[in-house]
Amino acid sequence: MTSLARRERFSLCDTFARTGPDAPTLCSPWTTADLAAHLVIRDRRPDLGVGIVLPPLAGRLEDGMKEYAAKPWAELVDLVRSGPPVWSPLRVPQLDDVANLSEYFVHHEDVLRGDETPGPRRQVSPELSDALWSQLSRVARLCFRRSPVGVVLSTPDGRRIHARGTTELGTVVLEGPPEELLLAAFGRHRVADLEVTGGDDAVAALWAAPVGLG
Repeated sequence: MTSLARRERFSLCDTFARTGPDAPTLCSPWTTADLAAHLVIRDRRPDLGVGIVLPPLAGRLEDGMKEYAAKPWAELVDLVRSGPPVWSPLRVPQLDDVANLSEYFVHHEDVLRGDETPGPRRQVSPELSDALWSQLSRVARLCFRRSPVGVVLSTPDGRRIHARGTTELGTVVLEGPPEELLLAAFGRHRVADLEVTGGDDAVAALWAAPVGLG
């Protein structure tokens, strides 16, 4: 069985192959080569990845990123495509989906929308959209925990998540398909296709606050 995360990984790698190593991403100032290097380290080098949360090791992480990003592009993309090593539990499709589906979907959109210009979006399958909604349901409260206003996530078919309780500043309702709501929850609201309902001050306060898992 192929996990949805693995499919999204392969699709991202196909996009990498088309864009090349120097394309912009939403993770500015990272280029596509930097983003690919990040994903390889996440999959294969936990010894370097801890530098994300342990500042004394950040220098080793930065050096590792530069080393991977400098590899020939086809080789680096193949490393992303091959995924975690054979001993990793993330080779199990169910665990892969839990740990990697949102990560790879969001980073794929980081590349596809990297120039931040309006344009046609890719079609997301109902299966993938439902899986992203399930993941969003688990992390929404964590993503919006620092919001100074209430946050409700809503889909056009009536599904709702109360991601943050209302405050004296009011509540903001974000409406859109699960994939767009997930992008907003991971800090990509500026490119997410959403209907936003709420007072101007409440909306401004929401987007001025840190949003995401970090």
